Amino acid sequence: MAQYNNNSTVDPKSGYSPVNSTFYSKRRPISFPANESIDVTTFISSRAHSGKIAFIDATTDRKLSFSDVWNAVESLATSLSVDMSIRKGDVVLLLSPNSIFFPIICLAVMSLGAIITTTNPLNTNSEIAKQIKDSNPVLAFTIPQLLPKLTGSNLPVILIDGVSDSNSNLKIVGDLQKLIQRKPRESRLKERVTQNDVATLLYSSGTTGASKGVISSHKNLIAMVQTIVSRFNLVEGVQTFICTVPMFHIYGLAAFAAGLLAYGSTVVVLSKFEMDEMLSSIHKYKATCLPLVPPILVALVNNADWIKNKYDLSSLACVLCGGAPLSKEVIEGFVEKYPSVRILQGYGLTESTGIGSSTDSLKESRRYGTAGLLSPSMEGKIVDPESGKALPVNKTGELWLRGPTIMKGYFSNEEATASTLDSDGWLRTGDLCYIDEDGFIFVVDRLKELIKYKGYQVPPAELEALLLTYPEISDAAVIPFPDKEVGQFPMAYVVRKTGSTISESAVMDFITKQVAPYKRIRRVAFVASIPKNPSGKILRKDLIKLATSKL
Repeated sequence: MAQYNNNSTVDPKSGYSPVNSTFYSKRRPISFPANESIDVTTFISSRAHSGKIAFIDATTDRKLSFSDVWNAVESLATSLSVDMSIRKGDVVLLLSPNSIFFPIICLAVMSLGAIITTTNPLNTNSEIAKQIKDSNPVLAFTIPQLLPKLTGSNLPVILIDGVSDSNSNLKIVGDLQKLIQRKPRESRLKERVTQNDVATLLYSSGTTGASKGVISSHKNLIAMVQTIVSRFNLVEGVQTFICTVPMFHIYGLAAFAAGLLAYGSTVVVLSKFEMDEMLSSIHKYKATCLPLVPPILVALVNNADWIKNKYDLSSLACVLCGGAPLSKEVIEGFVEKYPSVRILQGYGLTESTGIGSSTDSLKESRRYGTAGLLSPSMEGKIVDPESGKALPVNKTGELWLRGPTIMKGYFSNEEATASTLDSDGWLRTGDLCYIDEDGFIFVVDRLKELIKYKGYQVPPAELEALLLTYPEISDAAVIPFPDKEVGQFPMAYVVRKTGSTISESAVMDFITKQVAPYKRIRRVAFVASIPKNPSGKILRKDLIKLATSKL
């Protein structure tokens, strides 16, 4: 691989410079528009490509061409500005499942310099109320079925689809389908939007503590678009992606509501994830790229023969996996069953606009367990959590990232911002990692999730990877279980494969043979499924609550 850093102190293999203990990306750097006064919507719409169809609704087969999308964005932006007085800096809430209109709303709002905040439709009324109180939106977009979740908010609402039959006291101020069909008028006030202005306010999943609003700028999103475009330029021709991930989440918003539009790709939108709809959509629309999270990939491997008998997946060229690194068994199992499909992996956080590192070829993915090489223009440090000292190659510490996609900070939360972003722009990821001699990042565990057994640190992810190699286990999660004598010990939640009757002792014995005594699993519970967030990360705090509620 070519070395794109001109600094002579940087080792071309690892990207590490001993002078400042920094790892530099080995990928070609990204470029930025010279014009400082450009918003991400204008930036995406001005990119040349040969694509025709932008979005397809998998349920209804409705298609939106690129010109349909940009006309709708302009019409909606005009209505928001002229009729609803939405101005630069205003926050607009979007509460919706995936839809071909989700990107239109985001792009129209951001083109005005207003700020989009998204929320999970599965959130409770009180969780949504808390986000509304924190972000203070002036307008909401939602679907009729979700109106009850906004009860008591006093927000004016634009309905995305259909008319409301609920007797809510909410003020319905518009119908998206009518607004996007209006002819754009020249009369709207165009405020100057710069790359440094705020574009999105996404709430981090709160896997560690309370959920916080992440402030991302137009420059953050432009950098994310450039990273995605440079990554998929590896594949010639126009691609068709299946959108399996939620658009309210950074992965879905970054790639599907923004990044892929710049590339001329077609995105087939599933309103909710169903295996059958996903597979029949690949077959029907001859999809080439499938983004997914590890549990779906594992299901594709385990059911490969049945799937290939029922669906034609011959168009599929690559799968993109995020959420957690894949094990050797899963990668090789997939390659064996689907030899013509490349596996690409990615690592990123809401705080880094979904960008951090990636594997961009099967060869890179075969560096088993890796989260990939640092993304273009990204710098990394590995920092000892105890001493704060930056560490060299192959040493484990907290991964810090710095680059053009790193957030501006947390909304109205200086304390959380100061503990996550340092004065030099380094983001503390909270992930324990090491970077090897070739520049590949390996995530060992979440810093805050380490199990402390008699002073020893036990990474749950290591034990989970071992559990998944047991032929009768389909999924597993490991948590710290409190104990007076040792502090904490590893406890496993295990999902048995259909027909399996493995016992608790069989699971414990299997691990005992493979690990140091302090890492042994000392308690096992069997469950129907492991709770995970939309990106596939295990919700350990839910399992810890479940385990300790019985004490």
